[in-house]
Amino acid sequence: MATQTNPGNDRPAWLVDSLGPAGAAHVNPEDFTPPPESSYGCLFHPDRIKNGYYVEEISDGVYWVSSGWYDTMFVSTGNGIIAVDAPPALGENLLAAMEQVTDEPVTHVVYSHWHADHIGAASVYGPKVKIIAHEKTSELLSRFPDPFRPIPTETFSKDMTLDVNGVRLELSYKGQNHSEGNIFIYAPRQKVLAAIDIASPGWVTFRDCDSSENFSGYEQAFRQILEYDFNAVVSGHVSKLGDRKDVEEGLEYVEDLVRFAREALETIPLDYFMKQLGDGRQKAAFRSAEENYFNAMTNFATKKMLERTTSNGKRWAERLNGVEAMTHHNVYSMIEKTRLERTHNGYMKRDGKPSSPKFFM
Repeated sequence: MATQTNPGNDRPAWLVDSLGPAGAAHVNPEDFTPPPESSYGCLFHPDRIKNGYYVEEISDGVYWVSSGWYDTMFVSTGNGIIAVDAPPALGENLLAAMEQVTDEPVTHVVYSHWHADHIGAASVYGPKVKIIAHEKTSELLSRFPDPFRPIPTETFSKDMTLDVNGVRLELSYKGQNHSEGNIFIYAPRQKVLAAIDIASPGWVTFRDCDSSENFSGYEQAFRQILEYDFNAVVSGHVSKLGDRKDVEEGLEYVEDLVRFAREALETIPLDYFMKQLGDGRQKAAFRSAEENYFNAMTNFATKKMLERTTSNGKRWAERLNGVEAMTHHNVYSMIEKTRLERTHNGYMKRDGKPSSPKFFM
């Protein structure tokens, strides 16, 4: 199995594109529907991030800052800054963004969750800040130490109100979703909510529903967001602020994933692909049959996702950026997580027959 080195042209040596069915295919952007302009955000307005960051006041001392692909927020209290996370893609540009709008020092840091892509530059705040996080986040950071992600100095199990100079943030853990310990961070006076790695304003969720650990919790998190009274939502990604409509749109997409993944499981039989192995040398090639089984379910559900006329009369590719590129990844993962997290509609009986006509393996 050869790798593609492409000598003599402008393709880099590391670009491997010759693995056939054993590898991952490269895609051509020209094959996809052009993304809606409503999704662009500051990522596609280079003038906004010419200094490496873009900073904007959302409301009354709450600021949003973006690198164009990662974003977060911070709060000026008049007596110190409360920083939320520290994505490495922003790094010291977070400090530059803060210095652009206030001369207050960072006194408190809130970790949304333990993932390094969101807090992997927290060491830039120095050793004297108070770091608040869910107890699961602290547990994971203690188990897998990283000098760039300091251990929290204060933890909580369910809810906590952080009050700095009369400026309040309500921190709430509603259970595992994108990750264990992922919390909601809410500024009630300003009606701003940080729901990191849940909502993706203007965009389809990144592959595998943003690499989430619990898909049932991930779907539930959208409904939990909508229980808040908010005007703006900070998502951690995709270069634009969101609002209630964006969260409702994301929930509708996820609900479609849930529905069509289950329909695929209830429709397509594994036996069909097992029989194709025959009695020859490949009769025990179960993984190959399994691959075709999951690919068939993925294509079945993806076709339904892409062809569906959604609630506003448009197809998903016309509403969200990246639908055609990412939906098959999200569908596959939703199928697998449905098998792990949700009912199989029954079980196999002693007589070899399932207890329900829609039972799946």
